[in-house]
Amino acid sequence: MNAPYDGDRGQGTGGAGFSGGPPMPPGPGQEPPAPDPYLQAAYDYDPYRSQDLSAQDPVNEALYDRAAHPPPPPGTYQQPQPLYQQPPVAQYAPDPRIWAQTPPPEPDGPSRHLPYGDNAATTQFVGVDDLVTQASANREEPDAFAHLFRDQEGPAGSPAQDRPEPAPAPAPPKSGGGRASGLLRSSAVMAAGTLVSRLTGFVRSLVITAALGAALLGDSFTIAYTLPTMIYILTVGGGLNSVFVPQLVRSMKDDEDGGEAYANRLLTLVMVALGLIVAIAVFAAPFLIRLMSSTIANDPAANNVATTFARYCLPTIFFMGVHVVMGQILNARGKFGAMMWTPVLNNIVMIFTFGMFIWVYGTSHESHMGVQTIPPEGVRLLGIGTLLGLVVQALAMIPYLREAGFRFRPRFDWRGHGLGKTVKLAKWTVLFVFANQAGVLVVTQLATSAGKASGQNGAGFLAYSNAQLIWGMPQAIITVSVMAALLPRISRAAHDNDPGAVRDDISQGLRNSAVAIVPVAFAFLALGVPMCTLLYSSSGPEAARSMGFILMAFGLGLIPYSVQYVVLRGFYAYEDTRTPFYNTVIVALVNAAASAVCYVVLPAQWAVVGMAASYGLAYAVGVGIAWRRLRNRLGGDLDGAHVLRTYARLCLAALPATVVGGAVGFGLLHVLGDGAFGSLVALVCGGAMLLGVFFVAAKRMRIEEINGMVGMIRGRLGR
Repeated sequence: MNAPYDGDRGQGTGGAGFSGGPPMPPGPGQEPPAPDPYLQAAYDYDPYRSQDLSAQDPVNEALYDRAAHPPPPPGTYQQPQPLYQQPPVAQYAPDPRIWAQTPPPEPDGPSRHLPYGDNAATTQFVGVDDLVTQASANREEPDAFAHLFRDQEGPAGSPAQDRPEPAPAPAPPKSGGGRASGLLRSSAVMAAGTLVSRLTGFVRSLVITAALGAALLGDSFTIAYTLPTMIYILTVGGGLNSVFVPQLVRSMKDDEDGGEAYANRLLTLVMVALGLIVAIAVFAAPFLIRLMSSTIANDPAANNVATTFARYCLPTIFFMGVHVVMGQILNARGKFGAMMWTPVLNNIVMIFTFGMFIWVYGTSHESHMGVQTIPPEGVRLLGIGTLLGLVVQALAMIPYLREAGFRFRPRFDWRGHGLGKTVKLAKWTVLFVFANQAGVLVVTQLATSAGKASGQNGAGFLAYSNAQLIWGMPQAIITVSVMAALLPRISRAAHDNDPGAVRDDISQGLRNSAVAIVPVAFAFLALGVPMCTLLYSSSGPEAARSMGFILMAFGLGLIPYSVQYVVLRGFYAYEDTRTPFYNTVIVALVNAAASAVCYVVLPAQWAVVGMAASYGLAYAVGVGIAWRRLRNRLGGDLDGAHVLRTYARLCLAALPATVVGGAVGFGLLHVLGDGAFGSLVALVCGGAMLLGVFFVAAKRMRIEEINGMVGMIRGRLGR
């Protein structure tokens, strides 16, 4: 029954024991056989037979005198070693002359390299993966000799002698479920706020176009409204988001007061700096309007209206910066919703303001209002409403700050607290923003000039901005959402110097976003006109149709624009901001050069359409350069064949869908007219045909990303 004592009973004279039972005695007149030297003691210490229950005799067990053979005291048996134990640490350094050296010991616990973002406790593995992830787990082996201690215990199962109590098992670590669920809730709140803000911003653009039209008056207001954002980003915005905010978070973790003094210094410094910038900008408003558009500046009526609008809008620079700093203070304290939801208040105030303008003066299509005929009261109403929207947005942050325990107290002791070194740290970010805004400035100049030269509505900068707003919404909703889930994994992989994981995650982000981005881009190409005639019908059929052609030109550029966004995340994961800056410079130069060519070569009414196509061309060039640089950084492999095959097959599936959907949409638009009803019917029917043909073609081509998305949807629906 157990090896150490079976040898005591049943040994023969020759010492060759048989643990299964007593030996057979020799017959009369027979001498015991001499022990075979080769078989002597061959089975005395058989570890397998001693634990074989079928080889144990119950009679011998019953007759066995346990009192004559007491067991050894507890603690003398060596504990069984786990199956997968860590190798001992070498006492000396490895000998370089030895070809195969012992690898260094692995840490205790699960030490296998798992995919980033996966948890072995929550991920279902099968086959070899399951064995690998559980190989280092110490499993308690059963004690084969525990039965020897049973007769030493009392009647109640208590030990007869005092034994040390086993150490209590360590408390299991917290799973972090509450923290994870809080993060998910915060992400959901931020995503919902961003989505609502985008939608209300889109409604705001619809109301502005309906009130002012898509001619010179609309361009004048759009330039004045865009000017504060450009100045804010060029002066404070880029460095504020990239440098000041990380230092703010660091001070909240390290300082004794939780970073409140640093936050007060930062908010005071930003308020003083932005106040000076606003004063200078308001004084230099005519020069800034000329810098944005010499066409508007050379028209006295348009220049007067644009300058007046700008002087109402430029103070919003101050409230933009205050809102950003307050929002980042809240984010550092774990309050994420306020910064995403308060812009909705700004949009609501502006929608109400322009709605009042339409209620008083009517839509642009009805009133035919221009830069010469707009009354000063109307300009004042729109200017005050635009400024009030940003004021409400900034002041709405104060209750959230008070709830988070922050009290603003102006502090002017800026020296010696680390605020001065931020200029060097923000260098590349500021240059990045400057290069981007320089390209926008060139396009603004050319678009306003082409719009006035064309002599028709919907061929200027406002039409370009409206079409770009519609075109960019899928990128903000789809690609940004996909990369928001993958960016932490990419950052961890880059931090661990695992280029293979970075490559796989970027490839996954590109292919997952392409499933939606590619058909949407072709949908803009096929149905851009009915889409804009439906949304911007209040500005007149001519202007809406022109914006539709601009949206069609933007359409296919959405694909390289989305790819560029994903690829640049790889550089940001490695904390490389210089490469994105150079890439942005190239994109801005190509965009400006191609737009200038379109302005010179194409007729005035088609120049802005060509500029929209140039935008996608510039990003296609930028993607080629960024892709090559990131591929070299990751060791020459970016899963290009897999990604290119996915995009090519999606585009091939979208081509017949575009032809069928576009033919249906334009046919219905021609039959029913380009009014609101005809545009709605054309958009719905053409879109349904486009999606249906695309889905059927993608299924026939067996595109795995489409099949995965369909399987996920069916799983969510329980089918």
